[in-house]
Amino acid sequence: MITNVSGASNIFDRGIVCYSNLSKVELLNVDPISIEKYGAVSESIAQQLAFNIRILSNTNIGISTTGIAGPTGGTPEKPVGLVYIGFSSENETLVTKHQLSAERIIFKEKVFEIIISYLEKLVK
Repeated sequence: MITNVSGASNIFDRGIVCYSNLSKVELLNVDPISIEKYGAVSESIAQQLAFNIRILSNTNIGISTTGIAGPTGGTPEKPVGLVYIGFSSENETLVTKHQLSAERIIFKEKVFEIIISYLEKLVK
């Protein structure tokens, strides 16, 4: 979605899709014990993904998302619509938790809007 924005190549260096747990471990050095303990959709994993992509890519900002877009896959503890978004800079790594109510494609658009809103605040 980021590359759908004209001029994105001026600021966007790369993106990695780590959908499976194994890819999170192999590509972005996520701790497999954290995945086992907290699950892939968790604050811990979002933090590690954002931090590690920033470090491994040697970029100023790392962003991660991990969530349950649905319509299946939710549990009472982690319902459909849950998403953690990680933002990592040289100064801090923070994770925000959101519970969004939308079908899968709209869910992804809402996550993107949250990310863009955060980035706009950074440049102001």
